[in-house]
Amino acid sequence: MKITILGSGTSTGVPMVGCHCQVCGSSDPRDKRTRASILVESCGQRILVDTSTDLRMQALREGIPQIDAVLLTHTHADHIHGIDDLRGFHFIHRRVIPCYASQETIDQVRSNFSYIFEGLHSEGYWPLLEAFPVADPFDLFGCRVTPVPIRHGSFLSTGYRFDNAAYLTDCSEIPEQSLALLQGLDLMIIDGLRFSPHPNHFNVEGALKISEILKPRRTVLTHLTHEVHHSDAARLPQGVEFAYDGMTVEL
Repeated sequence: MKITILGSGTSTGVPMVGCHCQVCGSSDPRDKRTRASILVESCGQRILVDTSTDLRMQALREGIPQIDAVLLTHTHADHIHGIDDLRGFHFIHRRVIPCYASQETIDQVRSNFSYIFEGLHSEGYWPLLEAFPVADPFDLFGCRVTPVPIRHGSFLSTGYRFDNAAYLTDCSEIPEQSLALLQGLDLMIIDGLRFSPHPNHFNVEGALKISEILKPRRTVLTHLTHEVHHSDAARLPQGVEFAYDGMTVEL
């Protein structure tokens, strides 16, 4: 299994529009962050987690030839509003892609983007996704996928475990019953927004506390703001690092 960090940034991306801080002006390419998303490759198939606002740019940058399944974590704009960019893949392959998410997420995305699931033939739009609500573990392309309920402030979100790797973006709390689903990880990619506190996201300190509890072999902090310079990784404990766009991990 191979995991690629398509986007490691928060909702504004980095650089942030109108900002001239040190990180937004950084020449380090690892400080250029598109909106958060990953690609999981298993058995020759490609699983996209979230259709970020920057999906088109990410797909072109990584040379993604096709998407075989989509998983959605929640319905905030930076994780969903690139969904129309899936049309490019459909123009080439003419396939309806399975889409997995919580029932609540499926219902809201279908309401906001009905043409993605139902098509709008009078306007030349064909269905792109077929919805499959999930709450329990399921098998996908030789990979055991476990939905992991997490809290994002007052909002509910879904993390995903792929065999011994987990992706936990946009979270401020992991309930006890979800911690039980995250034992024995080789890799944990987790929300570590910034060094200062935030009500709806783990900051670096909060993410490190979860890493100390779960003790994965490797922890990667993602969904980073312009408060985090990639060189700040020197401040992190051994086994913990910052994500960057294009980063790959093979398991």
